[in-house]
Amino acid sequence: MRTSFGTMERFTGSFTQQEPIPEAGIAAALEVLRHGRLHRYNTAPGEVAETALLEEEFAAFLGARYCLAVASGGYAMTCALRAMGVTAGEPVLTNAFTLAPVPGAIASLGARPVFIETNENLTIDFTHLERMAGETGARLLLLSHMRGHMADMPALIALCNRLGVKVIEDCAHTMGAEWAGVPSGRFGVMACFSTQTYKHMNSGEGGFVTTDDPELAARSVLLSGSYMLYARHRAAPPPEAFEGLRLEIPNVSGRMDNLRAAILRPQVALLGERRARWTVLHEAMQAGLAATPGLRLTHRPEAERHVASSFQFLLPDWAPARITALIAACAARGVELKWFGAPEPVAFTSRYDHWLYAHPQPLPQTDRVLAGLIDMRLPLTFSAEDVARIARIIRAEVLRIGQAETVETVAAAPLAD
Repeated sequence: MRTSFGTMERFTGSFTQQEPIPEAGIAAALEVLRHGRLHRYNTAPGEVAETALLEEEFAAFLGARYCLAVASGGYAMTCALRAMGVTAGEPVLTNAFTLAPVPGAIASLGARPVFIETNENLTIDFTHLERMAGETGARLLLLSHMRGHMADMPALIALCNRLGVKVIEDCAHTMGAEWAGVPSGRFGVMACFSTQTYKHMNSGEGGFVTTDDPELAARSVLLSGSYMLYARHRAAPPPEAFEGLRLEIPNVSGRMDNLRAAILRPQVALLGERRARWTVLHEAMQAGLAATPGLRLTHRPEAERHVASSFQFLLPDWAPARITALIAACAARGVELKWFGAPEPVAFTSRYDHWLYAHPQPLPQTDRVLAGLIDMRLPLTFSAEDVARIARIIRAEVLRIGQAETVETVAAAPLAD
C-alpha cells in the first residue's frame, strides 16, 4: 500500500515499549528507596510491608483466599509444583504450545514434561490430554493459557477430575481474563502469574502464586523463604497451618521485595481499564486482517473475556520460505512479527521440539499449527490508529507474497496434454 507521497506505508513505533509506571507507583517506590527497607520482612514497628499489602490486594482482585508474591513467574510455577509434591522423574502434563519457562519449571525439579497437542484455536487438545494422562499416569497438568487463549475451562476441569489430574494454571498471559465470568486462575488448585515487563502488570520481573488450599499456601510461603516470619503475611493461612510443616519444607528463596511490590500495587486497580484498552486494540487488528486471503484468524469463544496483549494469526499451508519473506517484508516496514514455526529459537520464541532436555516426542497436529503461526505484541503504547496501520501493512504483504506464490505455482505446473 502506498501513501499519497508515493512511498510505502511504514510503522515507526516500538513493539517493546511499555507504558510508564503509574505516578503513584513511582512515588511509593521512591519512599521505599528513601527508607531502605526493601526486604519484605524488614519493617519498622507498626509498619505493614508493601509486599504483604500487594498480596492482600491481588488476592481480593482475583477472589482467591491466599496469595504469595514471588520473584518471577517462572519461580511461581516451580514453587507451585514443589508445593504439590512433584518429585524427580515424575511425569507432568503441559501444553506443547507454550514458552520455555513452563517446561523449564518442570525440568528444574527433575520431573518430566509430557507435551499435549495444541488445536487450531491454540488451546490444549482434550483427546490427546486424556490419552497421555492414561498412558503416563500423570497426576498434574501445568496448564499454560498461552498468549491468552483459554480452553473451555469448566469442561477441562471436569475432564481432569474424571482423570484424577490436578490442574495448576499458568496465567502469565491471562491476568484479568475470564471464562464465563470466572477469573483465570480460579479453576485449578493453584495458579501462577507473572509481572515481567511484557505482562499485564509491570515490575520488570515478579509473580504470584494463588490458591484456596491452606496447606498448599503454607507450603508455598515456606518454600519462598519466609524463615519463621510467616505470621507477617496477610494473604496467607493462620500460623497454625504452618506448625506441622515449618521444619519439613526447604527454603528455596524466591521472595518478592518491597520495591517491586510498591511499583505493582497501583497497577492492580488498573487491570480492568487495561483489559478494556487491549480489547480495543485486538478488535482493531481483527477488523484490519479480516477476510485476508491466505490468512486465518483464531476463534475466540464467546465465554472468553481475554486480555489481548498480543495477537496471533495463521498462514495455513504457507511454505517456510514464503513466511520468512513475509516476516522480512513486514520488518522492513517497521512491523515486528514472530514465527513459531522457525527452525531455530529466536529470542523469546521457541517451541516444544527445541527443548531437547524434555526429550519431546513428535506431535503432528501441533507441528501443523505452529508451522504457520505468527505472533506479535500489542503494547498499550499503541493506539487504535497504530494497530490499523500495522494491519494494513501485514495485509498488503500477505496479499503481495501470497499472490506471488500463486503465480509461481501456476507457472511451474505442467501443461495439460
